[in-house]
Amino acid sequence: MEPDGPPGPPGPPDPLALPDLASRSLRGSVVAASDEFFAEKENLIKPEAAVFTPSTFGHKGQVYDGWETRRRRGPSGDLPSADASDWVIVRLGAPGVVHAVVVDTAHFTGNFPQACSVEACFAPGYPGPDELRRARWTRLVPRSPLGGDARHAFRVPGAAARRYSHVRLRVYPDGGVARLRVHGEVVPDPALLDGLTFDLAALENGGDVLACSDRFYSAPRNAISPGLSRVMGEGWETRRRRSAGNEWLVAGFAAQALVSLVEVDTSGYLGNSPAAASVRAYAGGPWEADGSWAPLLPRTPLRPDTPHRFRVRPTAACDLVRLDVFPDGGVARLRLHGSLTPDGLARVRRRWAQTAADGAEHPSARDDGSG
Repeated sequence: MEPDGPPGPPGPPDPLALPDLASRSLRGSVVAASDEFFAEKENLIKPEAAVFTPSTFGHKGQVYDGWETRRRRGPSGDLPSADASDWVIVRLGAPGVVHAVVVDTAHFTGNFPQACSVEACFAPGYPGPDELRRARWTRLVPRSPLGGDARHAFRVPGAAARRYSHVRLRVYPDGGVARLRVHGEVVPDPALLDGLTFDLAALENGGDVLACSDRFYSAPRNAISPGLSRVMGEGWETRRRRSAGNEWLVAGFAAQALVSLVEVDTSGYLGNSPAAASVRAYAGGPWEADGSWAPLLPRTPLRPDTPHRFRVRPTAACDLVRLDVFPDGGVARLRLHGSLTPDGLARVRRRWAQTAADGAEHPSARDDGSG
C-alpha cells in the first residue's frame, strides 16, 4: 500500500501551539522565588495539568499543585501596598523567542493573585539568583488582572526579534499560580553545534514537529523531546487506522544539514508499535511535489519495545524529514543525528545574532476570552 501523499506546508503557527520553553520536559528549571511558603515553586513548570484533591492537608494547610506564597501584610496589619508583589525566576530549557505566555490559576479560587506581569532576560552561561536580579529585564507582559481557577493567555507581539534565557513572573500582591507556560521558538547557540554531530530534530537544537496525520493519544512533539520515554504517554501514539494509507509526521531542523543516523525508538510500545517505518528527506522544491521528498530510510520492519538505529547515506542536504509508520501505532522517540552544512551553520549564526536582546520592551495584549 502506498503512503499518503506528502503534506503541504503548514500555515502560520498558533503561538499557543509552539513548544513550552519553560517546561520541565524541555529541562527548564526554577532558579529562585521571593516566597514559596504554601506550595513549591517547582510545580509551576510541570508538563502535566494541575490536579487538586479537596481536604488534603499538610502541616501548612491545603496542599496545592502550584506555586503559592504566604499572605502579605502592611506594617500595621493592614492590606499591602498596591506595588507589593512576589516573584519567581524560571530558566528556560533552551534559549528562544517568546510568542505567548500562559499564567494558569487552576484550582486557586480564594487565594489567587489580583494581577501579574512577566519579564525576560538573556543571561549567558549558568547565572545564579544574584546575577539574574542584576540582569537587564525586558517586559513581555504588562501588569494584567488575573481571575481564579482560570487560564490566562497573553500574546507577545513583536517578539520575533529577541531571544531570552530566563523569565520572571511577578504576582500582585501574593497568592497562588498553578502553571506557567512560555511558548516560543528555540534559537540554538551556534557555538554548541559547530563541528559536531548532534540530534538535528531535537527541540533543544531548534527542531520541531511541523505537521502530523494523527495525535489522538499523545502529542507528536513528544517524539523529539529530551531524554527517554518512560511510559507510552511520553511518546507519540496514533489511533488505530481503519482506512487505506498510514500515519506520518514531519520534523523540521534549525537549518540545512546532512543526516547520518536515524533512530526510531518503540520503547514501551508492545502491542501497539508500528509494523514498519520509513524516512524521507525534503530536498528542495515545493512541499506538495512528491519528487521533492528523497528516500533516506526505506520501509523497514520494526520490533516492539526496541530502539532501532540505522546508518544512512543521504544524497543531498535537507532541513525537513518525514517519518511514515505502517500502518499506525506508537513511537517513543525519533532521533536524526547529523551535522549542519556550511550554509546551515551560517543560517544558525545569523539567527543567533539577529535575535540578540537589546533590552527594548515589547507591548503585550491579553488574548480575547482568556479570563
